[in-house]
Amino acid sequence: MADIFAWLFSFFVLIGLIVLNVYQLMCLADLEFDYINPYDSASRINKVVLPEYITVGVLLCFYVVTGHWIMSLFCLPYLYYNVRLYRQGKHLVDVTEIFNLLPWEKKQRLFKLFYVIFMLFLSLFWLIYTSLDDQDN
Repeated sequence: MADIFAWLFSFFVLIGLIVLNVYQLMCLADLEFDYINPYDSASRINKVVLPEYITVGVLLCFYVVTGHWIMSLFCLPYLYYNVRLYRQGKHLVDVTEIFNLLPWEKKQRLFKLFYVIFMLFLSLFWLIYTSLDDQDN
């Protein structure tokens, strides 16, 4: 029964990561269509970058603590990429360069979104598998 709650927690954390990535993509799309100025877009995106990184780190630690090694291995490249961006100082969006880097920023966040959706489907699969396995016992 504890595994079901662990997978539910994982599911909701991954939903939160999807929401953060979609929010960043919406800010970039609003900037692209000139609905918002670059300063507001950059400040909105920069407010959610560190919470996204911390959430991924907490999720990886949660997977390790609960013994879900496969999911922790799937979470590791995402965390590594975020840590690498943070250490290089490229994790925040620069207001002066946002128009030049707009296609790259959108591709980066779309890739992150698809990766988190893939992890969400894996988590959902393990949630269903665990609940069906608990019913048999």
